[in-house]
Amino acid sequence: MSPDAERRAESAMIKRTFAILLNMVLITTALGVFAQGMPVRVAALKGPTAMGLVKLMADNAETGAYEVTLAASPDVLVPALAKGEVDIACLPVNLAAILYQNTGGAIRVININTLGVIYILEKGGDVQKLGDLAGRTLYASGKASTPEYALAYLLEKAGVKGVKVEWKAEHSEALAAFLGAPNSLAMLPQPFVTVAQTKNEQIRIALDLTREWEAVTGDTMVTGVTVARQDFLDNNPEAAARFLSDHRASAAYVSTNVRAAAALTGEYGIVDAQVALKALPYCNITSMEGDAMKNALVPFYRMLFVQNPLSVGGKIPDDAFYFKP
Repeated sequence: MSPDAERRAESAMIKRTFAILLNMVLITTALGVFAQGMPVRVAALKGPTAMGLVKLMADNAETGAYEVTLAASPDVLVPALAKGEVDIACLPVNLAAILYQNTGGAIRVININTLGVIYILEKGGDVQKLGDLAGRTLYASGKASTPEYALAYLLEKAGVKGVKVEWKAEHSEALAAFLGAPNSLAMLPQPFVTVAQTKNEQIRIALDLTREWEAVTGDTMVTGVTVARQDFLDNNPEAAARFLSDHRASAAYVSTNVRAAAALTGEYGIVDAQVALKALPYCNITSMEGDAMKNALVPFYRMLFVQNPLSVGGKIPDDAFYFKP
């Protein structure tokens, strides 16, 4: 082959190589843009945590920024989160700590979405303070979780003894037992409190355990938090920041536009709209982040640990658990 022919062949090879590399760059760039445009996968439980997301969900119909899954039980959310099938999930406060320990720190808590939602109900007007629970039968659900430990802590601090707690597997079961026992009490979360009141107009909220908690401890009661996978936070900081902003805006909307939020709650099948309308003012929906989140969670986790170390996965979460935007 002549020198000119060799130069032409070399030039052609360089052009082909450049074309291949250019195509690879274009494909990689396109895939990167596609990955960045993928919706963030969010999961929540049907109840106050999901109720706080309804404005985000409504706006998402236009933006498509999120893929939202609603579940009736944490048993559905935990495996999906562990397998990486969900990026962000709203969980009970103690379950978030357990999952953090069991995954070796693969998740982080990014906000508090629900403060206290637990109430003591009665049919009448005998119960005005914690001491009035002595000698009474109380139907409740949530054994081996926050409701049991919070109640036990409050009764201990108030020196109240003789409360017979009948633990039921489901909120609806506890409600049915309460309705069927004339002189009994119930400990239920919202929106089941409102459901109970629709079934019997004599039922009243006797005690708000959030207020009782604040009076005894000086701290905040927490029911639900939002967690995210660590790798999602590392690889998608802008998407994580956007979610926090959207969640904050949604929680504020729900708190100030109760009627519209109740309608959305019914539309998304979380709870009946009329029930939501009455329940929302008592659901303590929020979006607490950063230092405020940590300052509320640390003493609450300490209380849970004292009651039962296994309730938080065997040890109190360390500082790495708390995400700071």
